[in-house]
Amino acid sequence: MRCLLHRFTLTKAVPLAISRGTTAAVQHLLLEIEHEGVIGRGETGGFDTGHRCFETETLAVELAAFLPRIEPLAPQPMQALQPLLADLSPPARCAVDLALWDWWGQRLGQPLWRLWGLDRQAGEPTSVTLGLGTVAAVLARLERWWEAMPASRIKLKLGSPDGPDHDRQLVEAVAVALERRRQVTGQPCELQVDANGGWGLETARSLLPWLEHQGVVLVEQPLGPLSDPEADTAGFAALELDCPMALVADESCWNVEDLLRLAPYVDGINIKLLKSGGLSEALLMARTAERLGLGVMLGCYSDAALLNGAASQLLPLVRWPDLDSHLNLVDDPFLGPDLEGDQLRPSDRPGIGVDGGLAETSLGDLPC
Repeated sequence: MRCLLHRFTLTKAVPLAISRGTTAAVQHLLLEIEHEGVIGRGETGGFDTGHRCFETETLAVELAAFLPRIEPLAPQPMQALQPLLADLSPPARCAVDLALWDWWGQRLGQPLWRLWGLDRQAGEPTSVTLGLGTVAAVLARLERWWEAMPASRIKLKLGSPDGPDHDRQLVEAVAVALERRRQVTGQPCELQVDANGGWGLETARSLLPWLEHQGVVLVEQPLGPLSDPEADTAGFAALELDCPMALVADESCWNVEDLLRLAPYVDGINIKLLKSGGLSEALLMARTAERLGLGVMLGCYSDAALLNGAASQLLPLVRWPDLDSHLNLVDDPFLGPDLEGDQLRPSDRPGIGVDGGLAETSLGDLPC
């Protein structure tokens, strides 16, 4: 294999504010693996969940030190490479895992969803995200989404630093806007909320019945994630009986082990490729959740269409798609997945199904 690592910048059309801060632009890494004339690509970048933090520069150093270990090897069989990949952090492993899957799919001339035996037509509309802000700013963001696409699933960020009263104001305003939209278009809209761990237990307990009354159908990560798995699980267990809508774990759920410990207390999990370490673990998580009767949300960070195109291969297994980050970029060098109305579908293109590249962008090549 020949491995190349590149750095590129992604800029949001509208900065996103959540309970932990605001993001306007990020730097990500592109990994290219070339073998026998076929190039597989993977994307990664830094992110912060409140209890675990990864910096893009640190990931670049980690990958630059790791890639010489696999360059003498062949991309297939992937099973032979898994012991080496296990040493990497989840986001670094994600880049390599995606590039290997992409290489394999392109080598066979097929998209991954077809190789996995999935139905491309199955799937649900993606949610679009409203970050924290003033009521006026959040409503303006909602209108901007509706100008771009017929969004029928809305995810509202809560856990405001201004406290639960501001959260209530945002929910009330968005709920009114969704009802007006329904009256004008005849199209009902689903309202989800994501606190990103911004509430304490008592705040969550006080808000949950009220949120249901406002028409909220799903609450994501109401409590902050904890490094101690037992304490983290106990938080969801304390909320389970008090939550009248779907309860979904995000920052608390990284892999199959987390899924299994949380399964008795949640209705679903949010799979993100940077958390899971790529498609290999994500596919296992989605299949395990399906067997256990849990719903799957498929989410993203400030990701380009390369990462979201890879994630979209799992869409036929997903109840709550949430892959909208690439739809809010002004300089995404990649194309994919396909958008039909407000429904994303994995591409028919081989591998992870993404076109485009960095030829037209200014990038810094990183030594491997």
